[in-house]
Amino acid sequence: MKGFAGFPKGKTRVTPVPNLFFSELLPYIDNLDELKLTLYCFWNLGLKEGDLRYLSHNELQMDKVLVDNFDEPGVPALNQALERACARGTLLKVNIAMTTDKEEQYYFLNTPKGRSAVESIAKGDWTPNSHPDDPISVVVERPNIFSIYEQNIGALTPLMADKLIEAEREFPDIWLREAIKLAVENNARSWSYVDAILKRWKREGKDSQHGKGRSDTEKTRRKYLEYLDS
Repeated sequence: MKGFAGFPKGKTRVTPVPNLFFSELLPYIDNLDELKLTLYCFWNLGLKEGDLRYLSHNELQMDKVLVDNFDEPGVPALNQALERACARGTLLKVNIAMTTDKEEQYYFLNTPKGRSAVESIAKGDWTPNSHPDDPISVVVERPNIFSIYEQNIGALTPLMADKLIEAEREFPDIWLREAIKLAVENNARSWSYVDAILKRWKREGKDSQHGKGRSDTEKTRRKYLEYLDS
């Protein structure tokens, strides 16, 4: 463990953190990487100047002190921490296509100024790019699986977040989205139901379960529910 010599005597620079962070956000963050990233963003953005402050993904991954001190050091851990912070609503993410083969991600704190910046980017009024002559277009990002789950199934708990991460590793992204859609259509808004669909698709083939793009029939719905009880 690296020791700390203590704060120096005299005037030192401080980082402003909203009181709501301690009352409305901190009690629900139980992932250490997400907490480290969140505090890092308050600190780094506090060092910047101007009304519109943001962090790029490239800027974040180049900070070795940050990236090397996650639970499992490396960019994958950074990406997961960013996903959690965005799903929770702490950060806002915008993808910007710099050229046809180059894209960058920008992150803003979910504050009035951050939301205003994202709206300005979406309207084409402003871009964080430092080269105004480069072709720029805002990419409408598909919601990540955390957001899709919260919007359609229920609140995201730490245990559920871990299950979703594992599911992303095991199943194709389109399967996850379609399984959640089926759960909503069949009024069975639970992860157990979604998981049953995914496991059946994996065992028996996706097309055989859902038939050329048509919605699940009541018979198939009962089959999934029976699978939950087996």
